[in-house]
Parts: sequence; structure tokens; C-alpha cells
Amino acid sequence: MAALARIVGCHLKSAGLINSSASCFFTQRRGVASKLFVGGLSFCTTEQGLSEAFSQFGQVVEVQIIMDRVSDKSKGFGFVTFASDDEAQKALTELNGRQLNGRAIYVDFAKTKQSFGGGFPIARGPPEPVIVSTETETVKSDKPKRK
Repeated sequence: MAALARIVGCHLKSAGLINSSASCFFTQRRGVASKLFVGGLSFCTTEQGLSEAFSQFGQVVEVQIIMDRVSDKSKGFGFVTFASDDEAQKALTELNGRQLNGRAIYVDFAKTKQSFGGGFPIARGPPEPVIVSTETETVKSDKPKRK
């Protein structure tokens, strides 16, 4: 689906129907257009307080403040999801750089989560030796094999 969006964006751009910034904007916001990243939060900011601050710009669907697993304290950022793109855009323009609980907050559209590692497991130690069986190895030799 992402490849299709890139192809369509490139064709529309080459045909002169949209400019390059619009196609870049389209591919970056695809799928998470109504989800906003909120950084610079005070550690005492709660999800309810964040929801109240953003709800004046539209219907807030979900609010999530990211917490540290060990200390169970806020990491200072979170996400707010709106019901529509227009509401999210309005909240972004109005709240970016504003004060919330004594701290200036940074608001931007959320980016898609990137997976690092490509799904491969993490290596633990040296790799196992690969034993290849061929016809020449079937003949027994006088020398003992090392292990």
C-alpha cells in the first residue's frame, strides 16, 4: 500500500497536478493523520489533563502518555488522537509552542513506527558451524575429527 501511494504521488507530481511538498506531506501523514505527537510534557501532566487541553480543538479519541517501565514515571512525551484530520491540524497550529503545566510543548503529526533489526533475532555468541555433507566425507579417515 505504501508503494502504491509513492507511485501515485510520483505520477501526480510528474504530471504537475501536485507539488513535491504536497506529495511528501501525503506520504508522511498516510494512516496516522489524526494522531499527534506531543513532546516536552511536564512529568506531572496526566492523560486526563492532556485530553482536556486538546479537547477544546475537537473530539479526542485517545490520549497516551508514554511511561518508563522501571520507574513508572512519564518520559515527557505522548500521543493524542483526534476524530478528524481538520481537528488535529487546528490543535497542532494552536498548541505548538504553548505552555502546558509550566512547560512549552512541541506538537507535530505522529510518524509511523519504524522497526529496527528487520525481524531477525539478536545474535548471542558465535554462529554455529555449518556441516556440509558430501560424498567425499563418507569415506572414513584414520584421523579423528576435532570437536
